[in-house]
Amino acid sequence: MVSDHLYQADEGEACKRARMRTREHKKKKKAEYTTGEEAAAKKASRSFKKYQYRGVELDQLLDLSNEDFIELVHARARRRFQRGLKRRPMGLIKKLRQSKKDAGANEKPAMVKTHLRDMIIVPEMIGSVVGVYNGKTFTTVEVKPEMTGHYLGEFSITYKPVGHSRGANMKDSRFVPLK
Repeated sequence: MVSDHLYQADEGEACKRARMRTREHKKKKKAEYTTGEEAAAKKASRSFKKYQYRGVELDQLLDLSNEDFIELVHARARRRFQRGLKRRPMGLIKKLRQSKKDAGANEKPAMVKTHLRDMIIVPEMIGSVVGVYNGKTFTTVEVKPEMTGHYLGEFSITYKPVGHSRGANMKDSRFVPLK
């Protein structure tokens, strides 16, 4: 029994020493990154992934004509554009252009409310704020480059997701047969 007790004490000492080593290592590592030049160099070396939509970069995507953009989108959207945009979708795009123009250089444009859940997001809409009707309220959607080619309705959920009760409540709701 005595040997077991000594073994446990030695194990405790080893754990303490290991913890001390990791603390010292963390302090040393933290001290390495605190120099201003190295931190700036590390920040500058970090590169962000450029957004591409089907192989076309964002700045080129914004410059594309409607015909060139139609060739990039999926078949359902291509069919929709080839049949021509009607009055309402064109009116939405016109309002979005106007709200972007009215906004300052570094501020978000005013929200444009719409019921057009079936409107396909085109590059011209990027940066706009759209209020998409979900049947009850208008959900604010800020159009980002990744949304290109999707429908507005995909970003405004029409139902409230079910939050089923958790395990703690299961005892109360469990069926108990009467005898």
